[in-house]
Amino acid sequence: MNNKTVAFIGLGNMGGPMAVNLAKAGFTVNAFDLSPAALDAAKSGGCEPFTDSSAAAKSADYVVTMLPNGQIVEAVYLGENGLLSVVKPDALVIDCSTVAPENSKKVGEAAEAKGIAFIDAPVSGGTAAAGAGTLSFMCGGSSENVERAKAVLDVMGANIFHAGAVGAGAVAKICNNMLLAIHMIGTSEAIQMGVKNGLDPKVLSDIMLKSSGGNWSLEKYNPYPGVMETVPASRNYEGGFFVDLMLKDLNLAVDAAKASSATIPLGGLARNLYSLFREGDAANGRKDFSSIVKMFGQIPE
Repeated sequence: MNNKTVAFIGLGNMGGPMAVNLAKAGFTVNAFDLSPAALDAAKSGGCEPFTDSSAAAKSADYVVTMLPNGQIVEAVYLGENGLLSVVKPDALVIDCSTVAPENSKKVGEAAEAKGIAFIDAPVSGGTAAAGAGTLSFMCGGSSENVERAKAVLDVMGANIFHAGAVGAGAVAKICNNMLLAIHMIGTSEAIQMGVKNGLDPKVLSDIMLKSSGGNWSLEKYNPYPGVMETVPASRNYEGGFFVDLMLKDLNLAVDAAKASSATIPLGGLARNLYSLFREGDAANGRKDFSSIVKMFGQIPE
């Protein structure tokens, strides 16, 4: 039986399954979220529910956060009675949120000033990988702290990458998600063109997957309904990775590009297309990001 305690703060579509996997592995998981439903789900998965994040974190050996944006991350860690003011001195703090590198660096500097070990470790793989424990983690921090983090990251993921110093994980994540948006849009556009010219979307997807157009969206996350049974496209784009979140990440990519004078014409176009898609119907914001396929033509109900 594992005698270590993990405080898991943020139990959304990704964080909830991650916390449950830690509980299944034998960790004591102090789980916190503002949503009672999320707390109930975590409790049924073996976690100990908490209604106060500080209470969840103060006795933990590891603190893992999975939060919506950088503003919330800074507030949770640095605000009045923030987590950095209550965690044990020998605790390891791991932020898995997708935020700007500047957010990670700010929290990391505050943690260092208090002598608390911190890494940023945003994830990739989607909700299916979160449930299966096969996520990829992109870590920023010292080699020692990243190595320490593997005790918990290995339970939740299949791939752990050390990208560099604190903030490097955030940079890697926004680069990855920018590319994901680009090839999801390209995949959607190509499939819709094939359908409009009389091709079966599954046949076309199989052809492209085995040809030079093959990519992750085709292999793991096809955007066209009925091609894959287990992806959001086949359940009316419910769950998964929301358009709002992809748009947030693309805005982070554009900001990072401006700050570093990087040139991202396709990344900028992807941001604009997702923005237009959301502006066309605010409800699209809560649909999976693969629903961008609707911009290129009608899909079957």
